[in-house]
Amino acid sequence: MLDAIRGGNASAYGTLYARHAAAARSLARQLVQSEAEVEDVVAETFTKILDLISRGGGPQDAFRPYLLTSVRRMSYDRTAADRHNVTTDEIERFDPGVPFVDPALAGLERSLVARAFLSLPERWRMVLWHTEVENAKAAEIAPMLGLSANGVAALAYRAREGLRQAYLQMHLATAPRQACRPVLGKMGSYVRGGLAKRETRVVDDHVGECADCREVFLELTDVNQGLRVIIGPLIVGPVLAGYLAGLGKAGTGVLGSVGWFRRMPKSQQAAAAGAVAAAVAGAAFLLASGEEPRPPKPVALAPIPSPPTVAPEPEPPVERPRPSPVRAEPTPQPPPTKRVTRPELVASIDPLGALVRDKPGIVGMRLRNHGSGPTEELTASIHLPRGVSVLASGGGYGNAVDPAGSVDGWTCRTDDSIRCVRQALPAGETTALFLRVHVAEDAPEGTGPSLRIRAGDLKLKATSPAGVRSAGAAARFAADGRVLTRVAGNTLLSCPAVQPGCDDARHREPGRRDNDLWSMVPLDQDDDAETSASSWHKLDLPDDAKVVWAGLYWSGSGSRARKVLLRGPGEKQYTAVRPGDVTKAAMPIGSGYQAFADVTRLVREGGRWWVADDSVVPGVSRHAGWALVVVAAQRRQPYSQAAVLDAATMIKDGSLTVPLNGLTPTASPARLDLVVWDGDADLTGDTVKLGDTALRPDGGDRDPANVFDGSTTGDWNTFGLDVDTFHPVLGQEPVLRIGTKRDVLLIGVAAVSVPARS
Repeated sequence: MLDAIRGGNASAYGTLYARHAAAARSLARQLVQSEAEVEDVVAETFTKILDLISRGGGPQDAFRPYLLTSVRRMSYDRTAADRHNVTTDEIERFDPGVPFVDPALAGLERSLVARAFLSLPERWRMVLWHTEVENAKAAEIAPMLGLSANGVAALAYRAREGLRQAYLQMHLATAPRQACRPVLGKMGSYVRGGLAKRETRVVDDHVGECADCREVFLELTDVNQGLRVIIGPLIVGPVLAGYLAGLGKAGTGVLGSVGWFRRMPKSQQAAAAGAVAAAVAGAAFLLASGEEPRPPKPVALAPIPSPPTVAPEPEPPVERPRPSPVRAEPTPQPPPTKRVTRPELVASIDPLGALVRDKPGIVGMRLRNHGSGPTEELTASIHLPRGVSVLASGGGYGNAVDPAGSVDGWTCRTDDSIRCVRQALPAGETTALFLRVHVAEDAPEGTGPSLRIRAGDLKLKATSPAGVRSAGAAARFAADGRVLTRVAGNTLLSCPAVQPGCDDARHREPGRRDNDLWSMVPLDQDDDAETSASSWHKLDLPDDAKVVWAGLYWSGSGSRARKVLLRGPGEKQYTAVRPGDVTKAAMPIGSGYQAFADVTRLVREGGRWWVADDSVVPGVSRHAGWALVVVAAQRRQPYSQAAVLDAATMIKDGSLTVPLNGLTPTASPARLDLVVWDGDADLTGDTVKLGDTALRPDGGDRDPANVFDGSTTGDWNTFGLDVDTFHPVLGQEPVLRIGTKRDVLLIGVAAVSVPARS
């Protein structure tokens, strides 16, 4: 069809539009604010691509990923143009020679999984994208490939094996140790269970002793997870979840609407099916080079086996040995040697976030047994920096979460020293221990906590370089396991509905969107006559998630934080919640505060949560709002690390540095939710950076140069409250830098979760 369009047959472009317009709309809805803008973005994108194709440019083989990335670029360019009041007709910037990598995901395209994926043939990339990322059924994809549903399933099987082989080649290209090369050559068959017993024992022994090859093995056993958390964001960006949800609601699958295809005459079906190209070849233009990646050169790796179903393309017959009528004598074998198993521990200790003077915090210790056998009983001796002491409340330890949500088996004695004991750690497993601590006001900056581990004759040490700091964000809660973080929140003050322009301001129309421009009044959304200020927001949790911890934060103008009321989904009555901790801040127009209460016993599920507070202070430049921060466990989640960090720090014409210590960096995007109070939508200059990379939020105006613009999700203006979500890739020693040039911000809470190898 692309060739036909270049030959002057414009009607073929209508077919492409019918197939892919719904997907373009689904992505555009995640990137712009209104349905009118969605249609504008989609129309402009299709128009620009048609112009390029007609002039010999544009996509050469595949249309869907080219279209999706063009929608991202168009949305970004429109936002930039609105911000700077300029327009652009640089159509050539849509060509694959110019890369488009979302700033929030910079570096993702250099990961081994991404490089392996981009090295595959187009046909394999296409079927992996649609089956593993978009989760389309084989029957939906079949017309695009001209195959039966069984043929698609067979091709997907071979593509997954091809991805494993390509991934192994990437490792071989990094020149591993000589002893690893023959093992890596057999790793694909080893993962499938296709090696003979003797070869399996050889690989077993090597993987048990080699941490590098063990890491390769873990990656290969879950290539589908790599496709979802790396390839999905690589092509669609950090809004992948919203895009997929929108695509599912539209019922479009891969072909826009499969029904239209089935209603076509048979001759047109055949022509259309034969002309459809692979759906992910355009991913190559995310890289700096515009060249199409070539299939990997063959190396001495295990062959890709045929799938259990019949492949659509004929395979050469496999010659199998015929049984001999003569009974052969068994070949003498040496007596089996007893396999030696031994543990191999890797240990780390770090503050979660930062150890901040005159604040509580958490120190996290993690151990992994990389060996081939279990340890003996574990004893951990922990030394804290001077001025840092363990808190007695809450047992002083815990929070390590397994899939069932239980504590991880540590018991600690904290008399003159900190000594913790745990039962034996099996091979391949991880354990974590988190100590709640308090940092003295005069604690000296410098050396971090240290750790000594003993398990029988096995001994090891670990020391953290992160010591006490004068500023930063200290951890309120931390957990390891199959965990996730979510935040819901809303404002309790808004502009007066009776005044002209208020409705526009509430719906984020340009103009008077700041609380400095209105005499703010209580917002009362509930049906309770006894409350004068109330609002709700949906806490978006999977149905089978189990809440591990929940914290309610609220903030406002004034010097005194009083109780608030909390009401969950389906409940008729509010429950009074009194503040456990209150941090006061000197705001430009007077005092402000952030209050906190642990509400784990009240919050057990997602859905619509309400908060009411009758003590809010109305007036010009006033703010009041709340945020519900949750850590939950779910079995389907990848093994992750989660932390909730409290900052409660005001900045004006300055910045706050927030180290994200204690989180293991991976190539998978993290989820970062920031709660910030008193941000103004029309005062630009608010930024969030990871290192030197500016991050762009998922909601609001999505402007990386004006992050804190009174938004949570949707198009509602939450005057003076931001709950902003980001998806950065954490590198080594990740550090957030939150800054403002014109605004006054009370930096509240950061909730972070990052997939980590278990």
